[in-house]
Order: sequence, then structure tokens, then C-alpha cells
Amino acid sequence: MPSNNAAITREIRSIRKSFSRLAHSFGRIVPMLAQNAAARTEGGKRPRRRPRLTARHRRALKLQGKYMGTMRGLPAGKRRRVKAVRAQKGIEAAIRLAERLAS
Repeated sequence: MPSNNAAITREIRSIRKSFSRLAHSFGRIVPMLAQNAAARTEGGKRPRRRPRLTARHRRALKLQGKYMGTMRGLPAGKRRRVKAVRAQKGIEAAIRLAERLAS
């Protein structure tokens, strides 16, 4: 059976070799990554900016989210009923009905 020191030395040598391989691999991949980053910035495409929302559009999105959230927990029959109310009376009335049906 090998001595404890020899086993430790062998493991350290193995770890050192693994780190050396990793360093070599990173050394090869860094130029490729730099080339990709340069191609993206030089490609002419600007990063996409967030659209500015008007207060009206933001309110509409909030209502849509609230409507979808209340519809999520309803069974199919109650959903049909809420959809019919939305088509006739609008989204606020549909939300009120959906909240009432959910409780």
C-alpha cells in the first residue's frame, strides 16, 4: 500500500494537471469569445430599447393582466360566462364578475 504522502502528491499532481488543461482551454476560447463580441457590436444592430408606454396603454395592460389572473382560476363554464360579459359590457365588468365567481 502506498504511503499517505505519495497518494497526496499524486492527487495534487492530478489537480495541477487538470487546472493546466483548463487554463489552456480558456486560453483558446477567449479569442473566439472576443471575436463574437466584436462582431455583435460592429454588426450594425443596436440593442433593442424598451418602448415607452403611455399612461393609457399601461392601464390597459394592467387591466388585461388582472383579467387574465382572475380567469385563470375559473372552471370552463364560468369562463364562458365571463367572456360573454366582456364582449357585451367590457373588461371592467368581466373582472368584477370573475372576482365574484371566484369567491
